[in-house]
Amino acid sequence: SAYYEHTALARLMGVELVEGNDLVVENNHVYMKTAGGLKVVDIIYRRIDDEFLDPLNFNSSSILGVAGIMDCYREGNVIIVNAPGSGIADDKAVYTYVPEMISYYLNEEPILENIKTYKLSNNDEKEYVIKNIEKLVIKRTDGSGGYGMLIGRDASEKEIKDYIKKINREPEMFIAQPILNLSTSPCLINNKLRPRCVDLRPFAIYGANGIKVCPGGLTRTALKEGSLIVNSSQGGGSKDTWIINS
Repeated sequence: SAYYEHTALARLMGVELVEGNDLVVENNHVYMKTAGGLKVVDIIYRRIDDEFLDPLNFNSSSILGVAGIMDCYREGNVIIVNAPGSGIADDKAVYTYVPEMISYYLNEEPILENIKTYKLSNNDEKEYVIKNIEKLVIKRTDGSGGYGMLIGRDASEKEIKDYIKKINREPEMFIAQPILNLSTSPCLINNKLRPRCVDLRPFAIYGANGIKVCPGGLTRTALKEGSLIVNSSQGGGSKDTWIINS
């Protein structure tokens, strides 16, 4: 669902955008198939889950990854950015510890405050969330793309009751946050300008010369009036974002 974003990022970085069947492993090295033959690959910026990365090491039915790529990685013959195991950073429960991580590892104070986040593994916080669920959005810690979440004010009484049962079964798998009012922007819908909720996704590249923020970016937008859902996997859309020189 984010393929267009991957295309834009590849273009900005000047790198090849490939799928698993574009790559092959020979003699513990990874190669890209080209019209002129095989071309060695040194670094892969991967965007698929660990489970699907290598059918010889993880999910044997995966057709998304590359057979044998983990052996190349272990031998040091290819660098995988978003290294296997780094998905732990996507666990939404980790977000609650970011201020402490900044303080502990960098000996600095956060520049931006975290959004207030409740860990439902904490009984007091879970009780507060259940009592105030209509003011909150609840998310699975392992969720992505807008799946498995509940927006309290938009949910029916039955949906809330069913969701609370899920929370009580495995509270450690959920976090909750206040419902934020996203910015709105005029969007062209059926040849008419209509307000829609948006959020901006910029791209930054970290290299030897520091961090460079790429010009422009992608703006994720809700396609339904009043909706807060901007995830493309849940019916949201995306638009080019242009930076106008002043």
